[in-house]
Formats: sequence, structure tokens, C-alpha cells
Amino acid sequence: MKRVRARYAPSPTGHLHIGGARTALFSYLLAKKYDGDFVVRIEDTDTERNVPGAAEKQLAMLKWLGLDWDESVDIGGPFGPYSCMERLDIYQKYVDQLLQEGKAYYSYSTPEELEKEREEQLARGEAPKYSGWDRDLTEEQRSKLEAEGRIPSIRFRVPEGKTLAFEDAIRGLVKFESNDLGDFVIVRPDGRPTYNFAVVIDDALMKITHVIRGEEHLSNTPRQLLVYEAFGFEKPVFAHVPLILNGEGKKMSKRDESIIQFIDQYKELGYLPEAIVNFITLLGWAPEGEEEIFSKEELCQLFSLERVSKAPAVFDTGKLKWMNGHYIKKASLERIVDLAIPYLEQAGRIQTPLDPEQKDWTTRLVGLYQEQLEFVSQIAELTDIFFQSDVDYTEEAQEILAGEQVPTVLKAFLERIQNLTELHPDQLKSVFKEIQKETGYKGKQLFMPVRVAVTGVAHGPDLRETISLLGVETVQNRLKNLVDKQ
Repeated sequence: MKRVRARYAPSPTGHLHIGGARTALFSYLLAKKYDGDFVVRIEDTDTERNVPGAAEKQLAMLKWLGLDWDESVDIGGPFGPYSCMERLDIYQKYVDQLLQEGKAYYSYSTPEELEKEREEQLARGEAPKYSGWDRDLTEEQRSKLEAEGRIPSIRFRVPEGKTLAFEDAIRGLVKFESNDLGDFVIVRPDGRPTYNFAVVIDDALMKITHVIRGEEHLSNTPRQLLVYEAFGFEKPVFAHVPLILNGEGKKMSKRDESIIQFIDQYKELGYLPEAIVNFITLLGWAPEGEEEIFSKEELCQLFSLERVSKAPAVFDTGKLKWMNGHYIKKASLERIVDLAIPYLEQAGRIQTPLDPEQKDWTTRLVGLYQEQLEFVSQIAELTDIFFQSDVDYTEEAQEILAGEQVPTVLKAFLERIQNLTELHPDQLKSVFKEIQKETGYKGKQLFMPVRVAVTGVAHGPDLRETISLLGVETVQNRLKNLVDKQ
């Protein structure tokens, strides 16, 4: 079997999108499954849309996801350069060959003429395609057009009556008719190659064996097949992955605000990269069993194009939160603390650097909520109660505080901690036992009033640890405020 080489070739026009990340991930998993090469190439010929620094940011997000590449713009490789704008001389050789062989020609239509032609075809109910009026101009005709100030593009001469077929690794046999295409531009008037031309040259010269990309690229494939055939290049295996739909079953667009769509946004919110990798892999690919939690190493072993669905994948935000929460629970407390500290600092709750005592308190605080976190930035909101001077009691909390036993329980608890300087969880266990013995109240009748009094809510993490972290002074003040009002 030939060495597997799969690539991801993003345009540097913005952030790394969920769809792009899935394409990169599928390509990476396939390459690593067969001990092959994962190549990242930058498709930057669309210079009008390129965003400064976008390529570097996308590479940084791929690194964050753990998709280490074997060849790219940063580390080079045997088939470089790895950005298209650095390969212009390479493309020119192949452009010249097509012109010499009559497989391409100089085309002189202006943008206005192209638009008029398109509108007329649509008015007649025809699918728009280039008329090819300038396919066979003489040198004299060309010179006359250029004298008018027209700068030609270069078009590929599409053969007539040809069926273009290929076996898609996901969709099976796919066919196109060349008569539906029209001659297409391969070099713009300013000399820059178009995507459908450059991508074939790059993939062929870089010995790419598998091209995995979104379903929206399916319509590009027949043009690319023609370029492969024109040079006698060996075609790669094509695999067009399904669309990603939002929760309403509509195609997910970059303007869809119902879903967070860019990888750096998930990083900023405190999602773990292994959760994102796990979740995105399941957008269109399914394992043989019912298991849904996989490490990257397991995915490399299990992944196959045969188990990628033709049907659209639905982006389930709830499932992603659940999956990320699972990974947070399994992560070391030290890791989650390190991730949580910036959010707590940003919210004004703590100030770094932390001394050993502050670090210990913060570690205990994060540990108290680690099981509840769906993403790490939630830590600031979940721990509000530890940083507020006043307690806002929920409606449920107020109902609990209206219980007839509450004054007795709170007064007894306050008396027992009145002269303490610290509240250790083990010590609080003894305090609750003493109150139970003295008042006869136990279970919810005992614990709920204390929880509500010091936190304002009826439900939360371990009560003794919560009280300990709040500290003696805060707990005493909150209890006194209530006892004095009763």
C-alpha cells in the first residue's frame, strides 16, 4: 500500500471554524491510522480576503487540538513551499504547458460582459457557464483586444461530451458531464492561479493520496479531475464529508449565532481540546459500538472513511457540554485549577500571583465545583457566593427559612462557631452532630437552613467544605443577619 498522505489546506481568511477543524481532524486521523503523513498547506491565493495573522492563528488552534503535522509552513518538508503564493513559479510551468498543448487559452471577457452573459443565460432558464467565444482567437484578434486595454485571464479548455466519474470514499460513484461545466479560469488577470488549478498541482506534487473535504467542494471535483487528466497526474482518493446542521436542522453558516463556531472561542470559554476532538470526530463519523468517549489515540486506531455518513451531521450543543464536563471531571484538579485561575482573576475574584495560602484556598474552591463544570469559565459565576458581601436569597431559599425549626437551628449553629477562628470540615461534622443531639433536628431540617443561610440557595456542593471555604467571619456575619431578624 502506498504511504498515506492527507492534507488540510485552509485559506487564511479568518478563524478556524468547526467545519475546517473537522476536515483537519479527519485528515489527521486517517494519516495516523496508517502511520502516514499529515500535511498542512496554506491556500492564500485569494489575497483580497486574506487576513493578516489568520494563518498563524489557525495553526495555533490546530496545535491546541493536538493535531501535530509532519509538513507545513513552519517546519517545512520535502515538498515545499507550503503556501500557494510562494509557489507561483511552480504553477507557471504547468500553465505554460497547457497553453502550448492547446488545453488552455487566453480569455478576454470583462467582468461586465461575464455578468451580462450570466444574466441572459439565467433569463433563458439555462445554468450559467462560459460561452467560450474567445476560445480560438487569432494573434491579430488577441492583439486588438489587448489594445483595448483588456488584460486576459487564462481558461481551461473543457472537452465536450466527456463523462467525468470518480469513486468517492464516502458517497460512492459520482458522475459529472463536461458539457455542464464551461471553460473555467485557471489564472486570474493579475497572474494568480485559481483554487481549482493550484490545488491539483499542489496535491499532485506533494504526493497527496487522500483529499478529505466538505460536501460543498463536490462541485469543484470535475474541474479538478480535468486538470489531473491534462497532466497525466494520478488522482487521489476523494472523500466529501457531510454538511453540519444546527439544532434546527438547517445548514450551519458562519453567521449562525445559535452555535459557537470557532475553535478559539471554545478555548477561551475553557473547553478542553480532547473534548472538542472527541465531539467533532462524531460529527459524521460513527464507531461500531455504542461508546462515545474516545482518546485521540483510540480515534487514530478506529477511524475509517467507510464509517463516515453521507447524511448531514447535527451539531448538538448540549452533547458537547456534557462531553466536555466528562473530560473536566476526569482531568487532574491541578490542571483545572490552572485553567480556572485566569477566569477568577478576570472576574476580580482573585489577584495573581497567589501566595501558598491563597493557592490552597483557590484549589479547594475549584475542586468543590469541578464536578459541576461544563466548561471552565463557569467557575466565576458558580462561585459568586464566596465573593459577595450580601446574600440574595432565592424564592426556594426563603421558603426554607420560613420553617419553624430554622431559628433554633441557626442560633445553635451560630453559638457553636462564635468563638472559633477557623472552620475545618471535620470540625463542622462534630458541630452538626452536637446540634442534632441538642435540638433533635436532623437531615434536611438541620442542613438545609444552614446551607440557605450562608449561601442563599437550597442546593450546592458539599456543605461542610462550602462553609469552611467561606470562612468564620463571613459565615458568622450571614448567620447573625438572619438570627437578628428572626
